[in-house]
Amino acid sequence: MSVLGFSEARHLVSRTGFSTEWNEVNRASKLSSDQVINSLLQQNNRRTPAVPTLSSWARTKGLANNPARRKMVKRTARQEGQRLQTWWIKHLLTTRTPFLEHMTLFWHNHFPSSISKTKQAHFLYQQNTLFRQQALGNFGVLLRAVAKDPAMLLYLDGYSNTKEKPNENFSHEILELFTLGRGHYTQSDIQNAARAFTGWTINSQGKFTMDTTQHDTGVKTFLGQKGRFNGDDIINILLKHPRTAETIAEKMWLEFINTTQPNKSTIKQWAGVFRNSNYSIKQLLRAVLTSKAFWSQHNRGALIKSPIHLAVGTLRTLPYKLPRQGIEHHLNILGQGVFQHPSVNGWAGGKNWITTQSILLRASLLNNISGARLNPYGDIARQLPKASGERLQQWLLATKPLNSIDLTQEKQRLVHQLILDPAYQVY
Repeated sequence: MSVLGFSEARHLVSRTGFSTEWNEVNRASKLSSDQVINSLLQQNNRRTPAVPTLSSWARTKGLANNPARRKMVKRTARQEGQRLQTWWIKHLLTTRTPFLEHMTLFWHNHFPSSISKTKQAHFLYQQNTLFRQQALGNFGVLLRAVAKDPAMLLYLDGYSNTKEKPNENFSHEILELFTLGRGHYTQSDIQNAARAFTGWTINSQGKFTMDTTQHDTGVKTFLGQKGRFNGDDIINILLKHPRTAETIAEKMWLEFINTTQPNKSTIKQWAGVFRNSNYSIKQLLRAVLTSKAFWSQHNRGALIKSPIHLAVGTLRTLPYKLPRQGIEHHLNILGQGVFQHPSVNGWAGGKNWITTQSILLRASLLNNISGARLNPYGDIARQLPKASGERLQQWLLATKPLNSIDLTQEKQRLVHQLILDPAYQVY
């Protein structure tokens, strides 16, 4: 059983967490890939910082029903959303189970919601807890729970879906974004699914409830099947459809392998593992992390760091302090504010992170984090790894730097130049 070594360990650590923390890379370098992957898949520490005080559903709903106080609802939602952002970013910066948090963020983007639409930070906190609980669990359990999740019921208007006036927002997105993907359903399927989900709403205590008086009990035709379906029946049909597993497998490719079009045979293989394991997320991830595609040199440096990977990852990797404004402020500017997705499609990610404007903002952020007080005798310099320039480059960059960098120069200046190199933007 061969050990990973530094380079391979760096690749595995950077792809599964948010950063290349020196101690983690060195620890993994002395283990085999199976040992490290097994350890990652066993991460289950779900403790988080104390959650800030958030308004109850009853209070929010009561104020929203009063036209004179709707501005107060918006203002409160904005303030509580900012507190919730600070809470999660703090956890991302300090968690000792970064792979678990990486996957929590993955599901947060697969099933997006937004404080600006829901105006209910408490529901978003509950949803975030659900994602963490099932981050490495079971996709079928997660999909069913999300369909009844109060934040999602608000975000996609499921709470107002009635038999007299079916709302198709949720049925459309569960088909297009959460399971089958475009081209694998019809408008009639959306309409009949919406009828099946009628009556799913939120009670006065802020919990999911089924209002039987608002449920359409008629016969529906969905994906070629006919029956008096309810929402649970629709989800069961979707989980039996082969495209559901393939959709998640394709997203795993974009998350862990490359921003290019996924390899079809690899996706089929991963999807088969996923379906045969009854949608075990761990088994799918094991297939991904042990695949030839994951370890291929061709796919090194083939992913573009999201703003969270860039900012949080840098602060986890290097002994720098937070900018004065707080990292969540910068993430909002860079387009990845947590609990604030731009649309039902979530963050597009990949090459979409890099634009003419964003590359300047990303470089400015890195410069602000790392450029102050380049003192070779200061605290930062003393906390950097005692390693050669070649090893520091190998540690911080997945590919060769684009700029000419003197690897023999003073260590803090070298690290500063390495993270400002365009190669630092990929992993």
